[in-house]
Amino acid sequence: MTRFLAYRGPEGQESWRDISIALGHTLLRTARYADARGQQLTQLDKLTITADVRLDSPGELKERLERAGRQINESVTDVLLILHSYATWGSKCVEYLKGDFGFGIWDAKAKTLFCARDHLGIKPFYYVAFAKLFLFSNTLNCLRQHPAVSTKLNDKAIGDFLLFGLNYDNTSTTFHDIQRLPPAHTLLVSRQTLEMKCYWTLPTDERVECCGSGEYVRQFDLIFKAGVADRMRSDRVGIFLSGGLDSGAVASAAKELAMHQGGIPDIRTYTVGYDRLISDDEGAKARMSADYLGLPNQYVALDDKKFIIDTDDSQYTFPEPVEYPVTAGWFEQFRIIASDCRLALYGEGADNLMYFQMWPHLQELSRNGYWRRLLKDTGLYLWLRPVPWKGIAARLETFFRMSSEYNEVPNWISPDFVRRQSLDSRLRECVKLAMPSKKHAVRPKAHASMSLPQWTSLFELQNPGVTRSPLHVVYPFLDLRTVSYLLAIPPFPLLYKKALLRRALIGKIPEVLRMRPKTPLSANPETRMLQELRNREMRGNELKLTGRINEFVATTALEKFCGNMSSAYVRSYCLARWLNKVL
Repeated sequence: MTRFLAYRGPEGQESWRDISIALGHTLLRTARYADARGQQLTQLDKLTITADVRLDSPGELKERLERAGRQINESVTDVLLILHSYATWGSKCVEYLKGDFGFGIWDAKAKTLFCARDHLGIKPFYYVAFAKLFLFSNTLNCLRQHPAVSTKLNDKAIGDFLLFGLNYDNTSTTFHDIQRLPPAHTLLVSRQTLEMKCYWTLPTDERVECCGSGEYVRQFDLIFKAGVADRMRSDRVGIFLSGGLDSGAVASAAKELAMHQGGIPDIRTYTVGYDRLISDDEGAKARMSADYLGLPNQYVALDDKKFIIDTDDSQYTFPEPVEYPVTAGWFEQFRIIASDCRLALYGEGADNLMYFQMWPHLQELSRNGYWRRLLKDTGLYLWLRPVPWKGIAARLETFFRMSSEYNEVPNWISPDFVRRQSLDSRLRECVKLAMPSKKHAVRPKAHASMSLPQWTSLFELQNPGVTRSPLHVVYPFLDLRTVSYLLAIPPFPLLYKKALLRRALIGKIPEVLRMRPKTPLSANPETRMLQELRNREMRGNELKLTGRINEFVATTALEKFCGNMSSAYVRSYCLARWLNKVL
């Protein structure tokens, strides 16, 4: 199993075992450490750890440990800091950890295995729990190498995929024997028990009040740069750069930090786009941003890459079904960046955290009796948006479209499968997850969106275990300091059309990009590609759905969806191809 992970840890392998425990690790060195062993298997006293970890504010954790009486070496690694934390605070150590991590610690004295996954689930963590066997890994296919792990499917996950395009249960996978440790959870394993606990939830009651909008911008700038700095502990760093605000903010902060450190790390930017399939100017906008910052930019066109679902190449196989008929370009972009860098910054998260809602903000002002502020903000909002009817109409249209799409189980799913898995009940249950909760009084949608299972899918699809490239992707906007701050500040006017971020970027990116509105793709490129595949290779015939897909889908009912390549057919086609390749 350790040898299987060689592709994601090319700089060394190590395994260790005792009477009833064995741990393995492969090394992908990203940080600058004096210890050449980096983050391989580490021992301290009677504790042994294997981990995939990158800590935020490691200096603060080191100082806290020293105040608790631990003697810490100056060049201590993140992994050893976790071991010291466990030796000091036991299972409560996760309350002091910040960053991206998944780890298992064998405690030889207590004869227990303590496992944990980071707050937002950026690092994957899978496990198998049988009566006399426990396995865990950050790579799903690694667990499938064990002879005790079967290929039996988890029909509930298949049902979720057909309904929503992904598994809505963060505790399970598509395979019956393999489970997920949810984000912000720990797992304590002994001979007798397996105990799972949640150790953190997104903040709801924190509020930040500053004297003037300029102070909010200044604080955001400091917090955001600290998150970027903690993710740049490498000699060379890549950035996924589009022509938008979010990745531009990441690139600008990274360049500024590098200039203060004598040009270290060396920063390179990478852009993916389309030259032919759809109208797409992201490449040109990204080059404009890169040129402004004086950063090299490499462009990767995805138009004519081969569909991975139509190849038998194992390097292009996803561990679980993916809704989109992705091309080989998905993997090639990571391979290209990994040939230059071991770390890449990604600007995901800002749209969710800065999602703007006016009405909950006004309600809180009313509850607290801030009448002057209520009148002022209402007047300013109406001035900035004097005719709200267009926005209201768009929201109603979206609502009714979603309601009609999710009010009943589609008839192209096998009726027998619907009955066996009670998909009607599952549909009602999961639709509630997509609705805004009331946990956060002022930012309900932003807060709720951070807990959606789509995050798990994103993090895992960009993880080396899936991309098969030795590249760690990190997310500065998802630094917990930034997350807490953006959920705590007054939403208006700071988050209206991302005003806070736009002000923070004055003079840091081209003005035309700083003021550029959110611009989605003009069309779905994957659907266009699939249409071309159907017309070119199938010569007008339907893309046949054969094999085990007939257990889950009423293929004859899909005929009316084939011509326009609707989500129903694309989803079924992707699942059919995945089943035929993996099982």
